[in-house]
Amino acid sequence: MSSIIKTECLGKDYTLPKGVLRVFEGIDFELEGGELVAVMGISGVGKTTLLNLLGILDKPTEGKIFIDGEEILSKSEREKAEIRNRKIGFVFQFYHLLPEFTTLENVSFPLLIRGVEKKEAQRKAYEILSEVSLEEKAPLRPSYLSGGEQQRVAIARALVNEPKLLLADEPTGNLDWESGKKILELIRDLHQKKGLSSVIVTHNEKIAQFCRKVYLMENRKMKLLPHL
Repeated sequence: MSSIIKTECLGKDYTLPKGVLRVFEGIDFELEGGELVAVMGISGVGKTTLLNLLGILDKPTEGKIFIDGEEILSKSEREKAEIRNRKIGFVFQFYHLLPEFTTLENVSFPLLIRGVEKKEAQRKAYEILSEVSLEEKAPLRPSYLSGGEQQRVAIARALVNEPKLLLADEPTGNLDWESGKKILELIRDLHQKKGLSSVIVTHNEKIAQFCRKVYLMENRKMKLLPHL
């Protein structure tokens, strides 16, 4: 199975008033096609920073990142944006839905950015909303939805462009465990159904049961844990 994402000697520093903060270094990571993996670690260890690098939202201080075999850091900002839009879906802890837009409009937004005609974009958005059992909520704004429903909308939005890669940052962190468990089950089901390659960042060990592999970030390094 070919890799979807691969990193070589990835490192990240932040310059602070009192010096340089080294978040992590020497990270070699490979996500094969079809894998669902978790990256765990305590708050502040660099999990979100790593996810932002994998999603081309930030630049590393050192190292290389390959997506579908292509080295991406040397590409232009426009090329990176096109890769993000075509190949990567993002889900965050805080849903980042546009409050003035309906559920349908929120989900169709990535397609409109890509240049898809409005009617077709809304058709595809309604289709993916049906897959997350929210088609009846299509005309409602986010404020009328529960937290779990808003996260399902965010998942639909992440997948409406049919990406290869799903990156989820603490997708259950803003929910109680029962609601969070349903979100994880939904991600796992859609991951399998759509043939995704997925990375879930979390501090919660309970999500390990949903993933094929679990990595631990600590002491500026990342290691693969024995199967839990």
